[in-house]
Amino acid sequence: MPMGQGMRNTSEPRDDLLEVSGLRLAFGGLSALDGVSFGVAPGRITALIGPNGAGKTTLFNAVSGIRRPQSGSIRLRGQEILGLKPEAITLRGMVRSFQIARGFPRLSVFEHLMLYGRDQPGERWMAALLGRAGVRLREAALAEQALSVARRLRLAPVIDNQVTALSGGQKKLLEIGRALMAEPVLMLLDEPAAGVNPTLAEEIGDLLRAIVAEGRTILLVEHDMALVERISDHVVVMAAGRTLAEGSFAAIREDRAVQDAYLGGAR
Repeated sequence: MPMGQGMRNTSEPRDDLLEVSGLRLAFGGLSALDGVSFGVAPGRITALIGPNGAGKTTLFNAVSGIRRPQSGSIRLRGQEILGLKPEAITLRGMVRSFQIARGFPRLSVFEHLMLYGRDQPGERWMAALLGRAGVRLREAALAEQALSVARRLRLAPVIDNQVTALSGGQKKLLEIGRALMAEPVLMLLDEPAAGVNPTLAEEIGDLLRAIVAEGRTILLVEHDMALVERISDHVVVMAAGRTLAEGSFAAIREDRAVQDAYLGGAR
C-alpha cells in the first residue's frame, strides 16, 4: 500500500467540518509543523497519532488559536479561523481540552462547569447589576446543565469538591465536562485517557462514542492504540511535523512507513 495520503479514498465525497491545509510553524530554526494537511469529517471520531515530538500538541495549539502558524489555512465549517483568538474560535463552535487538566484551584467542580457554559448573561455587568429575570432564568438553566453533565460523567458525588481534591481520572472527566458545557460542534481532546486505569479508559471511550452519536464531532490525540482502534472512525498519523498517513486504523496499521515511525515495525 502506498504511503501517506494515498490511503485516503479520494473518490468518497467529503464535506469536512475542519480543514487543515499546509500548516507551517517554526520556533527559531526548528520546524514544528511542516505543511500539515488533513480533514475532519462531521459526526465521526478522528484520532491524531504519532510518536512523541511529531507535532500533535503543537497542531492542537495552532488549530485552537493558541499558536499562530506562519502559513497555511484552518477552516471550520468552511470559514477561515487562522489568526482568530481562542475565545473567538470557541464561539464558532470548537473547544479543546488539555493533556494536563487546567483549572482554578479554589473553584469547585460545579463552578468549573458553570464557568464554561454558553451565553452567560451575568457576564454583562448591567444585566447582573439589575438582576433581571432573564439573567436568573439563564443561570438556573446553566446550573441544571452543569448538574446534568456532572451526573453523566459520574462527578456528581464530588461536585462541591475543589479540583485539587480530584483524582487524575476525575480531572480528565472534568476536562471533557467543561468542553461539553460549551456545547461545541467540534471537540479537540488531548489524550483524554492518558494516565487512567484500563476500566476508566474503556468508560471514556464509550462516553466519546456516545457524544458523537448525539451529533458532535471529535478530533483527539491519543497514545492508547487499543482505545484508538476501538473508537476511531478515521486516523491521521503525524511524524516530524508532517502528515504521514491517514485512513482507517486497519489501513494505517499495515502501512510500513507508519510501522517504522510509530507502531514498532511490521507485525
